[in-house]
Amino acid sequence: METTKTQLDNGLTVLLRATHSAPVASFWIWYRVGSGKEHLGITGISHWVEHMLFKGTPRWPKGTIDRAIAREGGIMNGATWYDFTTYYATLPTDHIELEIDIEADRMTGALFDPEETEAERTVIISERQGAENDPLFLLSEEVMAAAFRVHPYGHETVGHMCDLVGMSRDDLYRHYRAFYVPNNGVAVAVGDFEIETMLELIRRHFGPLPPGELPPLPSPVEPPQRGERRVTLEGDGTTAYVTTVFHTPPPTEPDFFPLVVLDSVLSGASGMSLFGGGGTNKTSRLYRALVDTELAADVSGSIIPTVDPFVYSLTATVRAGRTPAEVEERLWEELERAVAAPITGEELTKAIKQAKAQFAYSSESVTGQAFWIGWSEIFADYAWAEQYLDRLGAVTPEDVQQVAQKYLARSNSTVGWYVPQKA
Repeated sequence: METTKTQLDNGLTVLLRATHSAPVASFWIWYRVGSGKEHLGITGISHWVEHMLFKGTPRWPKGTIDRAIAREGGIMNGATWYDFTTYYATLPTDHIELEIDIEADRMTGALFDPEETEAERTVIISERQGAENDPLFLLSEEVMAAAFRVHPYGHETVGHMCDLVGMSRDDLYRHYRAFYVPNNGVAVAVGDFEIETMLELIRRHFGPLPPGELPPLPSPVEPPQRGERRVTLEGDGTTAYVTTVFHTPPPTEPDFFPLVVLDSVLSGASGMSLFGGGGTNKTSRLYRALVDTELAADVSGSIIPTVDPFVYSLTATVRAGRTPAEVEERLWEELERAVAAPITGEELTKAIKQAKAQFAYSSESVTGQAFWIGWSEIFADYAWAEQYLDRLGAVTPEDVQQVAQKYLARSNSTVGWYVPQKA
C-alpha cells in the first residue's frame, strides 16, 4: 500500500493511504506540540488544551460532536504525549467528511468558555490525583525527573499540580492559538477512498484556514550523564517496585532498531503504540530470571519513538517477601550478560518475530495504520513506519550486543525504588 504526501498552500501536511479491504476510513489530525514543548509554569497545558477541544465550538456545541460521530457508527478520541497532540475518528467511508469538517472547525473555533475551563480544571486535577494513587506513576515521575535535568521529557504529560492550579483560561487559549495552526499540523487519512477525492475533501475544509506564526521554541539538549543516579520513593501500599532507565537515541538513529530487538530479548517486545497488541514475555530473559525465580511478580520493558533522545525503561514488581535490592541485583546480572556476549541466533529470530508481531497487531486496522503514519511523520517521516519491519529484520546478534554495551551501563542509568510504608 502506497502513502502519498502533499502539502497545502497553508502548510498543512496531508498523508493519504487507500486500502479497500473494508468500507471504512480513519481520519487523524496531528499537532506538533505536547509536553515535550512545555516548561515549568505551564506543564500539562497541552493535555488540558486537548480536553478543551471537546467542549464545543459555535458550529459544534458541547456534546454534539460525540453524538454526531456515534450516530454514524463511528468512534473518536484524542491523545496528548511528549511530542504530539492528536484527534481522530474512524467511520464508514461515506461519513468520513463529518470528521474532516469537525477537525477543521476545531482547529480555529474552540470556545474555551471560562466556566467550562474551570470545570475542566477540576477534571484534570482529579486525573492527576488519580494517577498519584498508583505507585508506578509516582516512581516513574521521580525517575524521569532524575534522568532528565534539562529536557521537558522529565515532566509527566498530565503536568505538575501547582501548574494545574495556577494556569488561566488565557494561558490555555494562547497555547491553542499558537500551535493549532495548519503549518504545525499533519492530516492523515487511511481507508476505502480514492486519493484525489479524499485530498479534495481535505483541501476544501482545511485549505481556507490561515497559517500561523509559530512561536520560537528552545531546543533543549540533555547533557551527557556522568554517573549512576538513584531515587528512593516511600509511599502507601504493600508492594515494592524497581525501575531502571537508560538514555537512548531517537528512532532516526541506526541504534534504535537493535535496541528494539534487545528489549524483546530482555523483557518481551514493547507495543510502542496506542494500539499495542497481545503477546507474552514469559520466555524473555528477565521473566525467567526474575519471575520464574519468584523474585518478582512481573517485569516489563518500554522503548518508544520520540523526537529527541529518550530512555529505555525496565520495571519489576517485587514479590512479597523479597526486596528491591535482590531484584535489582539479579536484573543487573542479566543486563551484564547481554553486554558480555551476543544473543543466540534462536533468540534473535524469536525476538524479531515478537517485535514484528507487535507492530502488525497495532497496524492491522485502518485506525492503526493512520496512527503509525501520522506518528512516524511527527518523530521522523511517514516512511519510517513503512521501513520498520525491514530494518528490524536486518539486525544481527552483534548489533544487539553493541547497543547493550553502549547503553546498558550503570553510568547511563537512573534507578528508582518504590518502598511501601505499611500502615
